[in-house]
Amino acid sequence: MTGLLERGTARVGRVASDVEGMRDPVPDDAEVGRRFAAGDEQALAWAYERFAGQIHGMAVRAFGPGPDAEDVTQQVFVSAWTGRTGYRPEQGPLPAWLVGVCRHKIADTWARRDRQRRAAEAAITEARSAPESTGPQVDNAVADRVLLLGELEQLGQPQRGIIELAFFEDLTHTQIADRTGLPLGTVKSHIRRTLERLRSRLEVDGAALHA
Repeated sequence: MTGLLERGTARVGRVASDVEGMRDPVPDDAEVGRRFAAGDEQALAWAYERFAGQIHGMAVRAFGPGPDAEDVTQQVFVSAWTGRTGYRPEQGPLPAWLVGVCRHKIADTWARRDRQRRAAEAAITEARSAPESTGPQVDNAVADRVLLLGELEQLGQPQRGIIELAFFEDLTHTQIADRTGLPLGTVKSHIRRTLERLRSRLEVDGAALHA
């Protein structure tokens, strides 16, 4: 009886070992990189799970915690996935490549912030230097620009990105739809709603000036 039990236990152990061997092992970073480059969507999920913390940490060091850091983190993985054909596993590990993408996204965000700052400063300077004959009224285009800059801080994505493309890069609705991959009607509705909010604020400010 004891011998039977021992043989049965040994057989169960071999079966368990065989079943365990049939499971896919957790891939190392090098394998994740190879699968990522090959377009394996599971590799994208693994990459995000393993490396998003590092990427987000870089963004937080650049901008502090908040929406900019979150946006950069998301942009890095979206950009990396859509541009994965540019990644060569034999030239370096995936996390190092993602860090490079992150640096570019951080630089892009700083450039966008700088454009906004310079546009705001120019608008304010133009408003202050307006001839006295114009009275307290501020040119509508200048006022729109100043209000838009403040309004952007209140917007989430994708609305914020759409408005930036329209006002700061002067893209048409069709070009914005092509750039973002959003339907043309969605782009138009986002812009229309934002402009309506700006118009309402201009009317309120104008009434206050005449009060």
